[in-house]
Amino acid sequence: MIDRYLVIGNPIAHSKSPQIHAQFVQQTGEAMVYERLLAPLDGFNAAVHDFIAHGGRGANVTLPFKLEAFALAEQRSERAQAAGAVNTLVFDHGRIIGDNTDGVGLVRDISVNAGVAITGKRVLLVGAGGAAQGVILPLLEQSPQSITLCNRTQRKAEDLVRQFAHPVLQARAMDTLNDAYDIVINATSAGLSGDLPPVPDSVFSTNTFAYDMIYAAQATTFMQLAQSQGAQVRDGLGMLVEQAAESFYVWRGVRPDTGPVYQSLRAQV
Repeated sequence: MIDRYLVIGNPIAHSKSPQIHAQFVQQTGEAMVYERLLAPLDGFNAAVHDFIAHGGRGANVTLPFKLEAFALAEQRSERAQAAGAVNTLVFDHGRIIGDNTDGVGLVRDISVNAGVAITGKRVLLVGAGGAAQGVILPLLEQSPQSITLCNRTQRKAEDLVRQFAHPVLQARAMDTLNDAYDIVINATSAGLSGDLPPVPDSVFSTNTFAYDMIYAAQATTFMQLAQSQGAQVRDGLGMLVEQAAESFYVWRGVRPDTGPVYQSLRAQV
């Protein structure tokens, strides 16, 4: 029997997930196929139930359906609860289980692939939307010295701090950021349109590791700003591969080798 998995979104043609998982399958020999599904904007639940009825075993969920997947899941992992969104669904004997692998993908790309320890570091997280919320718990689990949230709308950052209620988590206004951080993570989508997140260049130094959660063929505006201050930079392509590997592990209990897959994608970006 060949088990079926897919990624659901709208739009979905751009998704690299089928390519990533095809390489994982080739590596591991798992008996599975992975496809993509364009679901109508008003038809996510119906699309999931139809896939289950036709033998689907699990799914990745991308924009704009992560909140609907969270609501659909009858059981949710701790990290899905913390993220308030689901990007991985498991269909298990009639139950729909929701998980979120984005945060662990980020942490693994920084700590393993880039070799930058998060433990004991001062972290600045730029943004307070879903992308930021999805990575806070995995970052906290690394025992940083502090995580500072900043956002264009200060109240959203403060709301997230209250939600997690962790002693090392704090919110600060953009205009009060005047010292350098060990790790600066851009969780906004500003770079997709060439815009620059409104952070002062003083948050970067030659000892800073700057990470942009989006990826592109060229350095993003955020990465360019960080580089101009001597910071080490990395984009989010590795996070994409690592979150996919975590989903694969959730489904199959097998952890694929992400290095060759990352290199393959990087050559194509």
